[in-house]
Amino acid sequence: MESLSGLNAFVTAARLGSYVAAAERLGISASAVGKSVARLEDGLGVRLFNRSTRRLSLTEEGTLFFERCSRIIDDLEEAEAELTSSREAPRGRLRVSLPAIGYRMLLPILGEFTRLYPEIELDMDFSDRMVDVIGEGMDAVIRSGDFADSRLKSRPLGAFHFVLVGAPDYFARLGKPGEPQDLKQHVCLRYRFPSNGQLQEWAFTGADDDSLWKRSNPLVFNNLEALISAAVAGFGLAYVPDFAVRQALQSNQLMAVLDEHITAHGRFSVLWPSSRHLLPKLRVFVDFLAEHMTLSPPRTPV
Repeated sequence: MESLSGLNAFVTAARLGSYVAAAERLGISASAVGKSVARLEDGLGVRLFNRSTRRLSLTEEGTLFFERCSRIIDDLEEAEAELTSSREAPRGRLRVSLPAIGYRMLLPILGEFTRLYPEIELDMDFSDRMVDVIGEGMDAVIRSGDFADSRLKSRPLGAFHFVLVGAPDYFARLGKPGEPQDLKQHVCLRYRFPSNGQLQEWAFTGADDDSLWKRSNPLVFNNLEALISAAVAGFGLAYVPDFAVRQALQSNQLMAVLDEHITAHGRFSVLWPSSRHLLPKLRVFVDFLAEHMTLSPPRTPV
């Protein structure tokens, strides 16, 4: 314990630049800080500080030792904070960003979450734009696809696959495509990503995406809800995540075609800032999503 107290005194003094400031932070005397550091130096056989009347500065050996010791102290503080927070009831405001279509996957389980954690206030932002989690002060975001941000931690949620759907009225008028190449004779409702302006690819086995549009008549939407509504209204065919049209398929507002030619799939993940530790409200939210979110139902037979 003497060694640990010496490490803490050393790291605190190095960060604040003086024994006096370190003493105020640690709640002990400046003399006690100096003695702890001196015993540490004696034990190591090196000088850690260049001492002056104005400010402490690290020696070369002290700099190397500080880099390692500061991580140790941080880990200890994090462990203590996690133990403390684990005893606290989850409460407070939780800001979460989801894709615009995200309510379809969250609403079925949201009632159970609010029942279990009535003191958590969920503030949800449904948007297809790429949210800056850190800059906008979000506690968590739910995203699909690949992401690379060292500032964020993540946990995988449910998987989904894509389906090609149309309204029964549309198929009664134009027939059902039997092969991907038949889409040249159909009206295709395309989705444009708001974040980068690119059209979503329609991926089929044995068919090139670009060749499908040479004679088709596409309509383009940058909102998935509007695209699905257009498909239900009989405007054309839509290539969408299965969970987004689950209810429409079950109620026969939409029918799926070319299932055997579609293997594309994706996965949602929940991401949050890589802070020192998870607050109880965020921890229970992440755990709840990972346990309860189920996106892909069995494929609906045509």
